[in-house]
Parts: sequence; C-alpha cells; structure tokens
Amino acid sequence: MKPMNESDGSGLDARLLQLLLSVLETGSVTAAAQRLGVTQSAVSHGLDRLRAVTGDPLFVKAGRGIVATARAEALAAPARELLGALERFARLGNFDPAQWQTTFTIAANDFQRDLLLPALAARLRAQAPGVVLRVIPSAVPRLEMLRSDDCQLAISPRPPEGSDIVQKRLFEDQYRVFYDPAVREAPCTEADYLAASHATVVYEPRRSLEIDQVLAARGLKRHFTVMVPSFSALPAFLRGTPLLATVPGLLARHTLQGLASCPPPLACPGMPMYAIWHIRYQQDPAHRWLREQLNAVVGPALALENEASA
Repeated sequence: MKPMNESDGSGLDARLLQLLLSVLETGSVTAAAQRLGVTQSAVSHGLDRLRAVTGDPLFVKAGRGIVATARAEALAAPARELLGALERFARLGNFDPAQWQTTFTIAANDFQRDLLLPALAARLRAQAPGVVLRVIPSAVPRLEMLRSDDCQLAISPRPPEGSDIVQKRLFEDQYRVFYDPAVREAPCTEADYLAASHATVVYEPRRSLEIDQVLAARGLKRHFTVMVPSFSALPAFLRGTPLLATVPGLLARHTLQGLASCPPPLACPGMPMYAIWHIRYQQDPAHRWLREQLNAVVGPALALENEASA
C-alpha cells in the first residue's frame, strides 16, 4: 500500500477546505482567523499544508495585503462541493436542524431578498442557529452559479435552462406602474403610458422585460430615460419627477413605499417567482428542510402585502 502524504491529498480535511475558503472570501489571514475562531498562526500553518498538497503558493503578497493565485480561485468551487458532500455524508439519515452547521448561500436580487429572506433568516435563527445565511445578487441566474456551488439556491423569475436544474414556483406577482403623485397623475390610457418617460431595472444589456416583448410584438416600445441596476435605486429617480416605473406590485410594501401605483393600462403578463437549485440537492434532507422553510415564509409575506394594499 502506498504511504499517505500531503502531496497526494490525503492530508486534506474539512477544516483545511474551510480555511481556504475563508481566506479567499475575506482576503486576509487575520480576518480568516477571526471568522474561524483560531489564531493567525493556525491559519498560516494550514495554508502551508494546503500549499504542500496543491504545489501552489495559493496566496501572494500585494502591497499590504494578499491576493489569491489563479489556482486558489479555481479551487474554490471544488472546495465548496467537497464540503457539501462531507456535510451530506455526516447527516445522512440523521438530520437535525438545530445541529446543522453551515453557510447557506442564496442568490436573489433586492426584490426577492427584501420580500422573503428576512423572514427566512428569523426562522433559521430560531430553528437552525448554526446556519449562516449568505445572500448574493443573482442578476439573471446562470447555470454555472448552481453547478459550481457559488450558491445552493436561487430565487428568480427567470430560471436558467438545464437538465440538472430543479425549480419550484413560489408565487406570482403582477406588474404595477409606480409614479410620484405630487408631480403627475396615473397614466389612464395606453397612449398616456407610451408617451411618458420611463425608468427601469436592467440586469443584462439588451434583455428586455416581458412587457416590452409584448409591446415589441405590436410594433410599440417604451421611452426609457433612466436604467438602474436594482429596484432599490428607483425611488430616488421617481420622486419629484414625471417618470413611470413598471415593476412588481409587491414592491409597494417596502422599496417603493410612499409612491403611488396603478395597474398598467395595457395587457401585461404576470411575474412568476421560482426557487431554483441543482439536482444534487434534490433529496438532501437539510436542503429539503431549508426549502420548506422558504416556502413557509411566502404566504405570510404575501398576506402582509395584501393588508398593506387594502
């Protein structure tokens, strides 16, 4: 039997993988040590072991800090996948939310984030206090985000297409037209609507919303004067101006609170919202439990919105 040594990878364990990811994510040995609750010398020693395994410096000095090498960046996704596999192995057939220790990453834009995730975080604090909820922007979710384990779950109206991707419909919202009532009145006709200047959210250049696709099919289009990267940027551009923004109606509860809104004066498709994950987590008891918690907060979130708009 071949003797075990660091260079063949037999010296790897979950702690070393967590250490690698912590230094990558914080960009600092000191910050990684604080996150992991160990000394800086322990992190440095762990990096030496990782360098012996990988044959790469992994992190090099840059000014007063450090930067990751290309090899270290490339190892991030496999490290997350290995840690996930170890977690699934450890809890196989014996999952207890109260004992779950992990960082669970959800990709969501500000609409979905603000509507659902604070309530989900509260449920995790009560039932799975060892789970750290990490939220990253999803933009238009990419297959690779889920395949490489950059996130374990995405929430979006636009699921990526892939035979290894699973999706579940959470709810459907309706578009509404938001405006500042101190400056203008609601657009009552399609002609009024199309004559106005509009603000919109753009995640991908040249990728239009469904409402614009409907208009384009009729040879019509809106006139945009403001394009922003998030819904939270819209209020500053709407207040005190005659601009219109056609966005999910549920935003009236938080992001666009205080602005007036009305239904679009033209036929407009609904906006379904989906939870999206990779098939490797389909039967995982912990991930299934967390998806159940997400689904459980949808109803109360929508009920609160209905009360606010009543």
